[in-house]
Amino acid sequence: MAEVMKFTDLKKMDAKAIDAKVSEIKREIFNMKMEKATSGLEKPHKLKVQKKNIAKLLTAKAANK
Repeated sequence: MAEVMKFTDLKKMDAKAIDAKVSEIKREIFNMKMEKATSGLEKPHKLKVQKKNIAKLLTAKAANK
């Protein structure tokens, strides 16, 4: 679910795939924040990992232009 993405793999993705993945991760982050507020997360470090994944995706998208 919240694994660290490798930049070399992300550079191979096209813009549509990157946008889809970013929206999917943002949805996951939202759900994690809701879970954290209500019952607490079992692994709260995964929020940070997902935010870094979004940054990597957006950087790869900018590099592909």
